Amino acid sequence: MPGQAILIGATGLVGGHCLKILLERYETVTAIARRSTGITHPRLTERRIDFERLGTIEIPASAHVYCALGTTIKQAGSEDAFRRVDFEYPRMLAQHASGSRGARFILVSSVGADANSRNFYLRIKGELEAAIQAIPLEAVHIFRPSFLVGERSEKRAGEAVGIAVAQALGFLLVGGLRKYRAIEAATVARSMVAAANKDAAGCFVYHYDEIRKLAD
Repeated sequence: MPGQAILIGATGLVGGHCLKILLERYETVTAIARRSTGITHPRLTERRIDFERLGTIEIPASAHVYCALGTTIKQAGSEDAFRRVDFEYPRMLAQHASGSRGARFILVSSVGADANSRNFYLRIKGELEAAIQAIPLEAVHIFRPSFLVGERSEKRAGEAVGIAVAQALGFLLVGGLRKYRAIEAATVARSMVAAANKDAAGCFVYHYDEIRKLAD
């Protein structure tokens, strides 16, 4: 059984599924959150802190650091606030993890992430990927799902419509378009844990087919 897992974004859609798996697979799990996960478990330690203080989190050698943090511009309130959550905090955590020998970083990004994109959301995701890949870590695993399927704690009307359309028309997305197929958040979470526990160093990027294969 692996030793230490650290998870930020545990109260989100992918993070919630990820937390449950981590508690089955790791000796200890630290969930970094602004509010309680609502879960009590002997292997779980919750660190409820202001994310500006991520540098105070203890990250032991060879820890597996999972980042499922994310928001929307509507929730954040502005593009600057969105960038703080979706770029600055994950980058800060990855930079902090790099100070621990053998640390691995597992990131939920987005299909289409591109630092040169005209789309603000995809540009921020691409900039984050580039920033994290430049940080010295033993392994970086980047997941690029499309629409995430699952029960969210908050309802996003526009996203719900997009998911419904993506699921209905998924069979039309073939070849290079397969990566845009909707995927279960639980599947992404399983694949993240599987990737983190591979004995491999370097940077790896996963889309729909690779995610499903890892989860299986």
